Amino acid sequence: MATVLNITDLKTYFYTSAGIAKAVNGVSLSMEAGQILGVVGESGCGKSVTAHSILRLVPYPGKIVSGYIFLDDQNLMALSKREMRRIRGDQISMIFQEPMISLNPAFTIENQLVEALLLHLKISKGEARDRAVEMLRLVEIPAPERRIKEYPHQMSGGMRQRAMIAEALLLRPKVLIADEPTTALDVTIQAQVLDIMYRLTQEMGTAIMLITHNLGLVAESANRVLVMYAGKVVEEGSVRDVFENAGHPYTQGLLRSIPMPGERRGKEQHQLYEMEGIVPDLTALPRGCEFHPRCPFVKEICKQEEPPWCAIGPGHGMSCWLLA
Repeated sequence: MATVLNITDLKTYFYTSAGIAKAVNGVSLSMEAGQILGVVGESGCGKSVTAHSILRLVPYPGKIVSGYIFLDDQNLMALSKREMRRIRGDQISMIFQEPMISLNPAFTIENQLVEALLLHLKISKGEARDRAVEMLRLVEIPAPERRIKEYPHQMSGGMRQRAMIAEALLLRPKVLIADEPTTALDVTIQAQVLDIMYRLTQEMGTAIMLITHNLGLVAESANRVLVMYAGKVVEEGSVRDVFENAGHPYTQGLLRSIPMPGERRGKEQHQLYEMEGIVPDLTALPRGCEFHPRCPFVKEICKQEEPPWCAIGPGHGMSCWLLA
């Protein structure tokens, strides 16, 4: 499969009164057409900032300091703001955690979908409306001809999420970034929404970056997984390799923290694993490996020098001194 997104040594910093927060600190990744890449890690590890950096929508006081972001052979870092606006929604789309952030409450679904089509395509308003209705039908919104006239507040949470997916996929983007797309939904609606999203993107060949805290979701749906900690990639590989043979102590801790059905033995019950410590302050990162204050296998070199990238197996590697 062809590579559609390639990121090299991306650094995005926030210049605050407390100091420079290195939210994304040297991230490199690539995605192929039709691939689903799961990006996991605790809150504050840089997942969402990476996504906003790809779209060049880093909020103030953040700034992309260095790195390369290529969509096919196009360097997004070299585009003007006007050129980048044409890329967003057309070639790269994003689904947000909360639909009301993406959907404007003052306009009907029709206004918002038709406007997006007219902005990027040379078609009539009638053609745009027909395409919008068809997309609502594809995301399984019942009676789309009627629903398209509604405002976001008139829809349920699941319906709003489907409308947002319809908006994101309207122009058949090459890359879809989904930032915690089902957090606010109940389990049944989550499954339905994810099934729709994956089915449509597989039909279109769109690559999905799935940003989530839910490791079970990644295990079920992703091809590859990228584990982030303190703004860096600490492990990457196929879902099977990472879940069955996790190398980095942080990845091992995340996997051990997944709630598992256990058997009661007398009055005792299986205790959920909890990693010690917290994510470090991004304005005052530890020397050497950022994870060393929390690592159960810490060595003296971990406290002094940044770990190298080491291969665990084909297509599977980690940044750690354990294998160096």
